[in-house]
Amino acid sequence: MIGVLLMQTIAITGATVYPVSGPKLANATVLIRDGKIAAVGQHVDIPARATRIDATDKWVTPGLLDGSGQMGLAEIDAVAATRDAEVRNDTVAAAFNVAEGINPASTVISITRIEGVTTTLAMPQAGLIRGQAVLIDLDGPTLEAMLVKSPVAVVAELSEVTKGSGGGSRAGSAARLRRVFDDALEYGRRKVDWARAQMHPLAAPAADLAALAPVLRRELPLIVIANRRSDIATALRIAREYRLRLILAGAAEGWQMAAEIARARVPVLVQPLDNVPSYDALGVRYANAALLARAGVKVALLETNTHNSRNLRQQAGNAVSYGMGWDEALRAVTLSPAEIFGVAARYGSLDSGKVADVVVWSGDPFELSTRVEHVFIRGHEIPLRSRQTELLERYRTLPPKY
Repeated sequence: MIGVLLMQTIAITGATVYPVSGPKLANATVLIRDGKIAAVGQHVDIPARATRIDATDKWVTPGLLDGSGQMGLAEIDAVAATRDAEVRNDTVAAAFNVAEGINPASTVISITRIEGVTTTLAMPQAGLIRGQAVLIDLDGPTLEAMLVKSPVAVVAELSEVTKGSGGGSRAGSAARLRRVFDDALEYGRRKVDWARAQMHPLAAPAADLAALAPVLRRELPLIVIANRRSDIATALRIAREYRLRLILAGAAEGWQMAAEIARARVPVLVQPLDNVPSYDALGVRYANAALLARAGVKVALLETNTHNSRNLRQQAGNAVSYGMGWDEALRAVTLSPAEIFGVAARYGSLDSGKVADVVVWSGDPFELSTRVEHVFIRGHEIPLRSRQTELLERYRTLPPKY
């Protein structure tokens, strides 16, 4: 049975196809075979035994990629037993990889993917250095079946929240971060001395310092969550000092220093539906994503609330309404995050040979009235009816009680 599913060939025909890597194609076909995209175009040969899906007047895009949240790691925010995204009471946890805390049976996964989000970043939560993020597809009975890349990056934070790790001061937390990096470099050079207890006390456990080695060798990026302009500047400064591959996340006041971020060639993960000021981001505004993109920054759009990841397309629509180009916004929820996270060879666009994460929409995916018609993850069609929906429909068909 598994072999039959793997060999399944599906042809989505007559659609307006948005490959992202190239211009849109009218009246085109997307051919899926063995979980991969076999062909995309207006003159595709369709095998006789292929399953055909008539997508006339429909839009077809790659599955959306959300670059934030704790998908599979958080079920009920108010119940600690259902949260697995953080190592508590540990402000430096670089060795903490969230992967084995992911629950493939999470109900949040099923309600997210039926809205066209097929891949998400699962991030650790809390701490100066939170740990390692992983990328997952939202289908599969096991972690191995879902995992796209692990780790994707080490995650850190410079904000009001992490001041405590530096004695209550932003300057203190930045200094602590530098001490950890310095000790990670020193530990890498003197592991034998450390084993013999012939080193000074380290700023973090040896396992965490070892986990930072790929970051300091530029083999793995560092995602820094920073929103205030001064925190963004600190992140850029530290990245220059240690020659890091930096990814900024949040960057609510990023528009104020968009040119500097662009010059540093640092990509940014932005939530466009955020304009509520805080002490961490007094200058937050809806046009942030558009202004960053206009300055030449590579922007990926995201939804930071895990339970609302299904609203990623609304985040993109809001970015368009505040100045980002439509094609640019589609790229910012597909190919751009795939590039930022190092998986663009397999994900993010409708190109032959890539993983078949494909969505068929009733119209413009950024319009609230648009429905998801079909979702494919790795070539497997996802049922759009949840168990809860089926139970509700059965209840409605029961005869009334008098």
